Amino acid sequence: MIVLISGPTHTGKTLLAQRLLERYRFPYLSIDHLKMGLIRSRQTSLTPLDDDALTEYLWPIVREIIKTAVENRQNLIVEGCYIPYTWQQDFAEPYRSQIRSVCLVMSADYIRQNLETIRAHAGDIEARGTDPDCSLEHLLRENRIALEQCRAHQLPYVLIDGTYAVDFSL
Repeated sequence: MIVLISGPTHTGKTLLAQRLLERYRFPYLSIDHLKMGLIRSRQTSLTPLDDDALTEYLWPIVREIIKTAVENRQNLIVEGCYIPYTWQQDFAEPYRSQIRSVCLVMSADYIRQNLETIRAHAGDIEARGTDPDCSLEHLLRENRIALEQCRAHQLPYVLIDGTYAVDFSL
């Protein structure tokens, strides 16, 4: 089984992947790790700020990793913000039936009421340092777009509203 965890920055994708790893003992691939490996090794001239271009660059690689895992009947958690909302069109049915996905999305009210908490937890799993993507405006815009895209493409999502409680069972 393949588990895709997508969503905007700071929604807890890596935290959920870590929890699933601990619960199910599935390995996981952080697309951010792949991104930074390719950038640091100079395999690409893209930078961490080139979000749209990074999705176009990384997704074909990740897609083929997923196909390989399905073909080998291996379990894998893949998490990151570089999973396109149109990912389903890249897999024929035999592959899609082996993929579960969830997109984490925070409501505008949640973001407004918990901005400092979101910032405080930004480094729970990864060392982020200074993070310009954690502004109120950026989080509101990216989460609004994510919710619209999930609905438009009929993707399962968890709307984080009220208290932060994300659980995903296989």
